[in-house]
Amino acid sequence: MPKIAEIEYTPNPNAVKFVLKEAVAVGFPKSFPNAETAEHDELAKSLFAVGHVTSVFMQDKFLTVTKTEDKGWPEMLPLLAAPIRAAAGTGGTTGASSTTPRVFSKVEDENDPLLRDIRMVLETGILPALAADGGGLELVGRHEKQVMIRYVGACGSCPSSLTGTLVAIEGMLQKEVDPEIVVISV
Repeated sequence: MPKIAEIEYTPNPNAVKFVLKEAVAVGFPKSFPNAETAEHDELAKSLFAVGHVTSVFMQDKFLTVTKTEDKGWPEMLPLLAAPIRAAAGTGGTTGASSTTPRVFSKVEDENDPLLRDIRMVLETGILPALAADGGGLELVGRHEKQVMIRYVGACGSCPSSLTGTLVAIEGMLQKEVDPEIVVISV
């Protein structure tokens, strides 16, 4: 049973990050953008069953729940805490997280040095900051110097993800990988 260590508000007013004492997703993150995608994950399915939940994102020892605007956090938090406490964990330890956030990727080409460099910069420089705010991103595709990403977790519906965060990601990739890279959020 994962125990909740703390609850953190994120820059997205409709998303809250639950920091846990036990891992719920090890290695790669799990993203459930709607209830249909959560069908085979008991914890995600039970969180959607609470109602007014629009997405669930899990990574290592945290999970982020995004809700509809019409419900407030004071009434939602107790309802969400129950299924989190009742869920089975993945057997993670109770110490600090040691896994580096990983990039979801729909693009797999180990022989593509540009993609390898992009993935490295995202995993070391971008994802830890997004994870701190309860979010992450998925590398959706690449066409020449255009990189397509999709935000997940708290970042998925956060107003700042389409402005400042996107500009920062593009700037870091231009500086570290290639000055002609253009990042597009899809």
